[in-house]
Amino acid sequence: MLTTIDAAGRIVIPKSLRQALGLVGGSEVIVTLHDGLIEIEPASADMQWERTGRINYPVLPAGASLEDGQIRTAIEASRR
Repeated sequence: MLTTIDAAGRIVIPKSLRQALGLVGGSEVIVTLHDGLIEIEPASADMQWERTGRINYPVLPAGASLEDGQIRTAIEASRR
């Protein structure tokens, strides 16, 4: 998919890709450079996000737990 980089260096990830990965505003991603390619991946592949109205919240697999940083991310994401 073709996208552009704005003047501030931001890239819009197409909605279909964000939905497929469960990414919402405030989600953390890992950005790496490998052999001239930029790779972007969710910081926590185990955690999916759902939205109810204006509130984003994490949905975890059975038996999984959140770390402090993930809880802070969830709180910040719910404020946006």
